[in-house]
Amino acid sequence: MNAVYKAVAESPSPESLRFAPMRVEDLSDVLAIENDVYPHPWTRGNFLDSLYSGYESWTLREPSGLLAGYFLVMLAVDEAHLLNISVRRDLHGHGVGRLQLDRVVALSRERAMASVLLEVRPSNQRALEVYRRYGFSEIGRRKGYYPAANGMREDAIVMRFHL
Repeated sequence: MNAVYKAVAESPSPESLRFAPMRVEDLSDVLAIENDVYPHPWTRGNFLDSLYSGYESWTLREPSGLLAGYFLVMLAVDEAHLLNISVRRDLHGHGVGRLQLDRVVALSRERAMASVLLEVRPSNQRALEVYRRYGFSEIGRRKGYYPAANGMREDAIVMRFHL
């Protein structure tokens, strides 16, 4: 089992977590979480493409160095597009996702973006609830956007948060 998932006596407080720019050296930890939390995870190549494209790519680590989560944002004209945001499974429900969304919003405001846009699977009810509670609203759907089981496709719900 990857070091990302070694037993932790208790969850870290969100205040103890630290953001740092994502580096290629982080990708083994990132991929361990990615492969655990998503049925159709990004590949190493997807992450490398995002890093080399200069997207805002950040990790969030515990004081011990364990990766708690990460996110990637593409900034385009006046809109931030949240491409990927993930939290280590044992930290779901502990405020780590909200902390990352706070950082996404702060970065977007610093860059004078007007809104943050994202896509989410309708089947990802946990994420939908987090985004709705945060203040994102549904603005549309992308038909057949995501790969799904048995060669099928799943729509994406498009959501926006106005800054």
